[in-house]
Amino acid sequence: MWNERYSRTEYIYGEEPNKFLEEQLPKIKPGVIIFPCEGEGRNAVYAATLGWEVLAFDSSEAGKAKAMKLTQMKNVSIDYQIEDANNIEYPDDSADAIAFIYAHFPTELRNSMLAKANKWLKTGGTIILEAFNPLQLNNTSGGPKDPSFLYTEEILTNAFPDFDFKILESVKIELNEGAFHKGMADVVRFVGVKK
Repeated sequence: MWNERYSRTEYIYGEEPNKFLEEQLPKIKPGVIIFPCEGEGRNAVYAATLGWEVLAFDSSEAGKAKAMKLTQMKNVSIDYQIEDANNIEYPDDSADAIAFIYAHFPTELRNSMLAKANKWLKTGGTIILEAFNPLQLNNTSGGPKDPSFLYTEEILTNAFPDFDFKILESVKIELNEGAFHKGMADVVRFVGVKK
């Protein structure tokens, strides 16, 4: 599905970064950042323009091709791996930040990915997350239709018990991220620092 979706000429979620990421990332000193399920690369490329060393992965070849095109347009470089979320690995304590921007998974894989992120992140490192919450099922602005793929504050509280929570909120926002993220949306936003 993703290869087919990303094969369109236009960037289906736009070329600009997610607004929440754009608000939060400049507050952190640049280092190594990981972007799971990075798709067409808009967020990873943005991080690279701020001086971050960017590691990204996705299972879509078409997504990577568009991300690489975007790096050329912005004159930056990123390390983008084609890998399945089940199999991806990075060294423990190697990342200064991890950004989950609409990275939705089935329950078991989500739990595994959040546990991996905890391992990959250095002490003092930051997780930034924006994802749809269950109220999004009432909206037409995008996202999974399977409730088990959606995030709640409780899921994040349980996943990161040893974190200092800077932001954890469920909010209604106006999305304007390309053709596939447009309109009113219900999201969870999270910024946490590993103790």
